[in-house]
Amino acid sequence: MVIDFHTHIFPDKIAARTIEKLENIANVKAFTDGREESLIASMKEAEVDLSVVLPVVTRPEQFETVNQFAVQLNDKYQKKKRKLLSFGGIHPDTLDYRKELRIIQEMGLLGIKLHPDYQNTHIDDLKYMRILDYASELGLISVIHAGIDIGFPDNVRCTPKRIRKVLDEVAPKNMVLAHYGSFGLWQETEELLAGEDVYFDTAYTFGFIEDEVFLRIMKKHGADRILFATDSPWGGQKESLDQLGKIVIDKEDLDKIKGQNAQKLLSRALCLYE
Repeated sequence: MVIDFHTHIFPDKIAARTIEKLENIANVKAFTDGREESLIASMKEAEVDLSVVLPVVTRPEQFETVNQFAVQLNDKYQKKKRKLLSFGGIHPDTLDYRKELRIIQEMGLLGIKLHPDYQNTHIDDLKYMRILDYASELGLISVIHAGIDIGFPDNVRCTPKRIRKVLDEVAPKNMVLAHYGSFGLWQETEELLAGEDVYFDTAYTFGFIEDEVFLRIMKKHGADRILFATDSPWGGQKESLDQLGKIVIDKEDLDKIKGQNAQKLLSRALCLYE
């Protein structure tokens, strides 16, 4: 089973202008138009079985809308062979983080996505640490944008040093650091984070990190804590799988990264679809 642990889609009515806006901000070209239908087509071409969809709540008042969309998406794909599985979202400025995390759990959502740059909060802020601590207590997976966001390169709110503080003070379980620990800050990732009890996903990593650095971090961190991911529509699924296969030669390690690790992490969710 091949699982892409980090993708994004947008409602059809806003997908085109959202993609255009983000392309202009980051000066990049998307691989798809950001619609659900286009992600499914990409999955078929790349032979990806499941894509995890990660919504971002950019304002506290978006909580209900974003998470209802996630639930509806999961219901739609519950019995389909090729699946989308959406996580939920929460904003650090919520007035009742415990209540909202319980709502996410009761909705059947398996995890949350946090984006320090889009949410204008440093990852080691108390607001985030409380969310991560309680999410861990509830058994939710937490996926965090880590490192430089190419759309906001001058103010990095989630650095390896700040993540290290979170790990030391909170020690959250089932935490995934997107972009291979911290995009563009891979030396610090290797020094401060590799080998710790967290997962790294490979979203938007290929083409930016040197093969030798990727393998060195993998050796120190362990292939069993790395998740294949693309950041679709910003990374191509087929292209990323091809690049991963060229870098990771060992078949056992490659199979773990392509899906086995994610299957274990998502075991509760996958049981729903049997």
